[in-house]
Amino acid sequence: MSTMVKKANAFEILNHWVMAVSFIILAVTGYGFLFHLEQLNSIFGNFNAMKDWHNWSGVVFTVSLFFTIFNYLPVSLSFGGDDIAWIFKAGGYFSKKASVPPQDELNAGQKLYYFVVLLSGITIGVTGFIIWLRPWGNEGILLSHLLHNISFNLMVIAIPVHIYLATLANPGTFRIMVYGTVPLEWAKKRHAKWVQKMGL
Repeated sequence: MSTMVKKANAFEILNHWVMAVSFIILAVTGYGFLFHLEQLNSIFGNFNAMKDWHNWSGVVFTVSLFFTIFNYLPVSLSFGGDDIAWIFKAGGYFSKKASVPPQDELNAGQKLYYFVVLLSGITIGVTGFIIWLRPWGNEGILLSHLLHNISFNLMVIAIPVHIYLATLANPGTFRIMVYGTVPLEWAKKRHAKWVQKMGL
């Protein structure tokens, strides 16, 4: 039986799923607003109820995004030569013969993805609260809507790619956000730097 190593703790796993579920609710209700989908009104009860679901899911998403900073930002900021080389080789996704540089707890692609989620998420959160609470009346509402929608659509593109890369493209990755563990040999192959740091 393969030796298993811990790659995510219980809080990381819970926070990941809270963030995922809250974003799904935000996406569904957001598109309901954007395209005036009356069918969604009936699912949530009425327009005001759907708006409440959207707003409070935004609060949950923002809090969850804040907590990711402690787990993912420090390692994402440690972007070095091996990360740049990984990007130039596209992580070896387009060639089984490609020799990719050793990676840390997050590979270069995951680091870039996290920055997209973090920056887009912050923009969505800040503009969402401005649209909801209107602290300065109607000033800045139009710009807030524009930035909110651009960031939202950027995440709607990025997240399916993330799901694909965390499942079909990299078998074994999904179990991290279920069990929090991965086989040691799997970790050595994909996150050699991190394994070395852990002294495994």
